[in-house]
Amino acid sequence: MVVVVFRTRLREDADPVAMEAAGMRMYELASGMPGFISYKDFVAVDGENVSIVEFTDLDTLQAWRNHPEHRAVQERARAEFMLAYHVQVCTPVRDYRFPV
Repeated sequence: MVVVVFRTRLREDADPVAMEAAGMRMYELASGMPGFISYKDFVAVDGENVSIVEFTDLDTLQAWRNHPEHRAVQERARAEFMLAYHVQVCTPVRDYRFPV
């Protein structure tokens, strides 16, 4: 499994309706791609947004990263929505849960 931690700070002038529509479209595309496992979104008290996305492996994640519509939205997000972002691609060292 590959876990992507996507941390963002939004521009003050970001259009929330346009951003939500773009995000919903990206979820629709990503969740239909081979290897997609899950997506969760959180907002911290300090205003930072954190998304956690899981794919089965690096190849399926790369296919998502290179999807043409995803690339176009990345460009738009840098121009219209994001003040800053930080992407971390990780592989779990340990994975367990309770209850089993």
